[in-house]
Amino acid sequence: MIVKHLKELYGYRNLIWQLAWSEFKLRYKNSILGYFWSLLEPLLMLLVLYVVFSNLMRVQVEYYQLFLLLGIILWGFFSRATTIGMFSIVGKPSMVKKIYFPRDIFVISSCITALLMSIFESLIFIMFMVFFRVPISINLVYVPLILSFLFIISLGFSLILSALNVFYRDVQFIWQVLLQIGYFGTPILYTIDIFPKYLQKFVLLNPIARILISARDTIIYSSPAKIEDLLFMFLSSIFFLLVGYIIFSRLEPRFAEEI
Repeated sequence: MIVKHLKELYGYRNLIWQLAWSEFKLRYKNSILGYFWSLLEPLLMLLVLYVVFSNLMRVQVEYYQLFLLLGIILWGFFSRATTIGMFSIVGKPSMVKKIYFPRDIFVISSCITALLMSIFESLIFIMFMVFFRVPISINLVYVPLILSFLFIISLGFSLILSALNVFYRDVQFIWQVLLQIGYFGTPILYTIDIFPKYLQKFVLLNPIARILISARDTIIYSSPAKIEDLLFMFLSSIFFLLVGYIIFSRLEPRFAEEI
């Protein structure tokens, strides 16, 4: 059944891209700075956090600017993808009610929109890499795999949130609170070493934490990704995608009457 659905989604690949690109352009419509906001937002966040944590709190991390910026970009993608995805069904009531095609197309296109925004942000990161003359390593081959896990996990969460948000509008408020908790509970601003050994294992149960650590190790510090981390990220991505698909499929037949 899942394979059949994947083939059906593949047939709608052009529509998925058109929806994603239209959403991307719409987000910067009538904006003076336009797409430049995709570059400016992480830079401003980096500036504030870098001043606070490198000077006031004396965080000592090699290439801390890059360490911080990469965390901001990757967490920003997860936060943005799930937030946009959460509103992907309730935000298009006429299309959901009048036109038939797989409804998860809206969720997938929303995650792609978030990905496009993060790609723009990554240009800043690449420029910083060049500026600080960070050596390029063969371990960069792990990066597409790590980022694909992040995309799949974000899609799984988005499927869950978009379906639940149709029936329970409190979900959007709860999720924003959880994102704030997750932001400070995930090693974005600091290394995992600030936790005692016995607590580190609990932090690493968060797949986003492992993704951030693995991405930094391979991109910034030229270290190979750990096999156990890759396996954990793979299993986590499959788990969240399957749970998201099951919940979305169960609730999808009632979307039209609830919106």
